[in-house]
Amino acid sequence: MQALGRHVLAEIYGCEFDILNDVQRVEEIMVNAAVAAGAEVREFVFHRFSPQGVSGVVVISESHLAIHTWPELGYAAVDVFTCGQRVNPWEACRYLTEKLGGSHVNATEVQRGIFQPIFRQVANL
Repeated sequence: MQALGRHVLAEIYGCEFDILNDVQRVEEIMVNAAVAAGAEVREFVFHRFSPQGVSGVVVISESHLAIHTWPELGYAAVDVFTCGQRVNPWEACRYLTEKLGGSHVNATEVQRGIFQPIFRQVANL
């Protein structure tokens, strides 16, 4: 049975502080990660926190990419959710790990929208 979507949850460690704390760089890297995975970018929004950290989302035709950074820890929490078979969420994760300067990544994939056939028993009344 095929899922409607693939959702990769990634923990990226050992990233560069200056990258994780630069809202424009994080935005550019995230948009380019979506393109590298074969997605069609629709829109995006990013925010820099004080004293540090960036959060943002890239909306793609196939779903979304999101990131939350902790520059002081060299850590980024990323999720890449894609629907259909054309876009590869793992390509986006590889791209992000490289461009954020990550040294280690823990990631898992969750299959989304797996529908089981529904069998209904009808009683004779």
